[in-house]
Order: sequence, then C-alpha cells, then structure tokens
Amino acid sequence: MNAKLLTVNTGRATPSTHTNAEGGTGIDKRPVDGPVAVAAPGPKGVGGSGLAGDAVVDRRHHGGDDQAVYAYAREDLDDWQRELDRELANGAFGENLTTTGITGARIGERWRVGPEVLLEITSPRIPCRTFQSWLDERGWIKRFTQAAVPGAYLRVLEAGEIRAGDPVRVEHRPDHDITVALMFRALTTQRDLLPRLLEAGAPLHQEARASATKYAALATR
Repeated sequence: MNAKLLTVNTGRATPSTHTNAEGGTGIDKRPVDGPVAVAAPGPKGVGGSGLAGDAVVDRRHHGGDDQAVYAYAREDLDDWQRELDRELANGAFGENLTTTGITGARIGERWRVGPEVLLEITSPRIPCRTFQSWLDERGWIKRFTQAAVPGAYLRVLEAGEIRAGDPVRVEHRPDHDITVALMFRALTTQRDLLPRLLEAGAPLHQEARASATKYAALATR
C-alpha cells in the first residue's frame, strides 16, 4: 500500500472540564477541506501548532517546534476501534495527520508530505489526563501506555501546504533502531531503555535527550 495522508485535522480552542489550562483545549480535531499551511511554530511555550488554524491552548506541555505536528495511523485507530467497540473518526486522538500505509517509524525519520512539506519525527505522544477525559474511557492512560502505539510528533523542516490525499514518502530513514514505540516505552514503562535514546542523535526531542542523559549519568555512578 502506498502511504498517504487520509485527512488533515485541526481544532479550535473550546471550554472544557478535560484540562486545567486557561482557555480550554484544542484536542477536538476535525478533518478540514482544502489545503492547510504548515510551518515551524516557534519554541515550546511560545509556539503552538505547526498547522494554520489549529489551536494549542496549553503551550507549557504542548506545541512548539519539536511537537509541531502530531500524526496517528488509521490502522492503529482501527485496532482501537475494535478493542473499544466504538467508532473513532479521523482526528479522534487529537492527531493533526491521519495516515495510512506507514509503520515502524524511527526517531529522525523524515516524511515528505505532498510536494512541499518535509517533516521529521522527534518523539512519541505521552498520554495525559486531558486525553483520558476526552475519550471518556476508564483507565485509558494505562491502556494506551500498555499498548505502546502512541503516534508520533514531528517538527517542520520545510514549510508549505498539505491536503487530504497527499502522498507520504519516507525521504530518510535513520540506520539506528530507535523507533517511536521504543522511545515511548523508555519514557514510560521501561526506563532502563533511556540511554539508548541517545543513539537517535540530533533529531531527538530535547526533553527526551535531557532525561536520557540524566539516566545514563546516574547509571554509571
């Protein structure tokens, strides 16, 4: 199957009991028609989403250059749909890009989306209370963590426009084996894997780099 972008999803800031952030949440992403501009939003705490028209309310924990775009595979949504016995539309996990035909992504992998936009994978999504409340599933954080199918955050290397149906081409796949799933386990359930994250090199999310460096230093004492 050729990899492609099924939908581009954006959300507006809406009042919510799902979060303590002032202004509510932008987790309710919906597919949009037509092209969407994509660009690096700026550093975390200042920049929001990499997609024009997409709200990031809690900028202390979300958004910024290293988390500019969130992608999730339709294949994984389908698996959750069967397990939860409920329909999960594209955007249901708060993802900006719902993709198909692309699996096993690695940190530092680069995706060409359409003819213009180049994205680079930085880290997995870590589930939070807002995510659990939004889905309204009992024990969701634990279930999502145990499954270790988190989807990927990406930074924007080359700006441009994207739209539903655009091809997604892996332009660069690193020769290390630090996948998004492995990094997720290192940050959640298997902390002993943290030092391995440093093998991913420069593309690694700066916060994950700090955690991995600290753990490695403690392990050598």
